[in-house]
Amino acid sequence: MSEQKQYLRFSVAQRIEHWAQMISFTVLGATGLPQKFAGEHWAEEVIRYMGGIETVRNIHHFAAIIMSVACIYHAIALAYKVLVLRVRWTMFPRLDDLLDALDQIRYNMGLTKELPKFDRFSFGEKFEYWAFVWGAVVMGATGFMMWNPINTARFLPGDLIPAAKAAHGGEALLAVLAIIIWHFYNVHIKTFSKAMFNGKLTEHEMVHEHGLELERLNAGRGDPRPAPEVIRNRERWFIPTASILSVGLLVGLYFFTSYEQTAITTLPKRSTQIQVYAPVTPTPTVRAGAPTVSITAKPLPATHDGRTQCNTCHANNVGPKNPVDHAGRTDATCTACHKLGGTAPVAGTTPAATSATPVPGAPKRQPADHVGRPTCLACHQALPKPALPADHAGRADATCAACHPLVNVAPSTSATAVATKAPTTGTTSSAASSAASSAGAPKSQPADHAGRAICVACHQALPKPAMPADHAGRTDATCAACHPLGSAASPSSPASSAASKASAASSSSASSAASKASAASSASSAAASSVASSAGAPKPQPADHMGRAICVACHQALPKPVMPADHAGRADAMCIACHKSP
Repeated sequence: MSEQKQYLRFSVAQRIEHWAQMISFTVLGATGLPQKFAGEHWAEEVIRYMGGIETVRNIHHFAAIIMSVACIYHAIALAYKVLVLRVRWTMFPRLDDLLDALDQIRYNMGLTKELPKFDRFSFGEKFEYWAFVWGAVVMGATGFMMWNPINTARFLPGDLIPAAKAAHGGEALLAVLAIIIWHFYNVHIKTFSKAMFNGKLTEHEMVHEHGLELERLNAGRGDPRPAPEVIRNRERWFIPTASILSVGLLVGLYFFTSYEQTAITTLPKRSTQIQVYAPVTPTPTVRAGAPTVSITAKPLPATHDGRTQCNTCHANNVGPKNPVDHAGRTDATCTACHKLGGTAPVAGTTPAATSATPVPGAPKRQPADHVGRPTCLACHQALPKPALPADHAGRADATCAACHPLVNVAPSTSATAVATKAPTTGTTSSAASSAASSAGAPKSQPADHAGRAICVACHQALPKPAMPADHAGRTDATCAACHPLGSAASPSSPASSAASKASAASSSSASSAASKASAASSASSAAASSVASSAGAPKPQPADHMGRAICVACHQALPKPVMPADHAGRADAMCIACHKSP
């Protein structure tokens, strides 16, 4: 059988453009749909396989840029064909397309045996083309709004950002399903077309798919091409205009992709300072008959009593600094060789317990109300008094805690005796001693401030409670170190007071029953206190607000829920700190 005659369908430039659109569309669908259905197991697995959400977003953005460049090229090439070559608008919809669609339905239902004849583009191909044009406009507009949400909210209502997200995801799902169900079936399954590979169609394919165009070509009624001088005259004004327009579109695409930084860069950075963990090694045992080894290492000064973190200071400070051959040694090695006061114990003996009494000349101890505060430098580097000495430059918080121990706040003998007695007033002595030890301590945070780490941003801007004048220059770490979170349960209440009076007046057997009832009620009140602690707390964010960091831009413009009057001047970081996601 002789080879069939072939007709040119697509040029090389058109095929390259089609492949660029196809690849970018496939990448956009593969990276966009998992983001739309984030939270589903399959979507999370796909995102993890592709390297995480940031990698997926970067690939999605890069594919969007490729598709945008291809669309700009298509618009310029189409303008050249229409304005310079003056070709027919074969892709523009006509009334004949509606009649062809009805004839196609009649043919598919078996009502007629004659297949309708199509021109260069059938009604189905026109529908796909204009659906792509519509989708490109919608996806471009909504993609810009999600790519630049902060600047979008400056000019448009904040409601449009979640609306753009819904439209972007819905249009993407529709486009993917249309390509898979409609385009793949008609082009690659029903009849496998090679037009996008070699650019040609056989005569049999032309009869079946574009019979009207085949008749026109065989009759010699092809598209006439203007004379070369006419084309040159038209190109004299088209090429400069198209060049300026192309540069303007490419510059606009650049600002489209770099107009705004991602919102995550506006959040404060977390502290990277971590307390070093120093494991305790067991004391080596002495075997029977082994020779006694005397330790000749330099003894520790008497002021170093109770210090166990040696490398924290001596590995970093100028002097005395660890010798070169001590690199890699642990704190347990230091205390094994360098004994206190120069009195090395004989092997197999236990050294005498060190005295808890401060040694004259030793570093100043921390006040009793500094218990639990691990951030020393955050306060004392910024405060005028007590300020760090000049020779303490470069030291870390672990160094401070190692040298400056906490003042001994052990209760006295009388207090211990009182604590050993059975409580008769309904409150324990430990609670009383805790309240006594906290006298004069910094004010505790309210119970509903749990998990808030942005103190200065709020209290510097709020009129009440405002930061004291001597707190200027302090950081969030300073606030959290000094002001611990308060307990939601009150130390005493009218009910407990009445219970204490009833307990004092009751007999010994009644007090025993009351103590059991008190134990049961304390368990229930503990559960109730957790509920009460959340009463009056800031309203949590809805579940669909996860990952949104632009609070003020939306709620200042929305009629409901609107920002309260006393929230004027607050920033997004304050909103996220107070209103947590569930």
